[in-house]
Amino acid sequence: MARYGKNSRKKPEQVIAAAVKFFVGVGMESKDATPGCARFEGAGGFVAISTCPKGRGSEVELETREWDLQVREFLGKI
Repeated sequence: MARYGKNSRKKPEQVIAAAVKFFVGVGMESKDATPGCARFEGAGGFVAISTCPKGRGSEVELETREWDLQVREFLGKI
């Protein structure tokens, strides 16, 4: 299991919307999504993302198992 974090210029709800589009697009199933957090599962692993407002953007934290490559790719997009 790995944890990642990043500050983003996007607002929390924009980060979650981008996460849903990205992770469902790579074959994961959305298990839960709210304006501040989301969880995805697939191929024996998961991605959990949470965001909170920080300045004009947000602070983003992700926890994953088996999807590290995709998480790093997603972080590069936000």
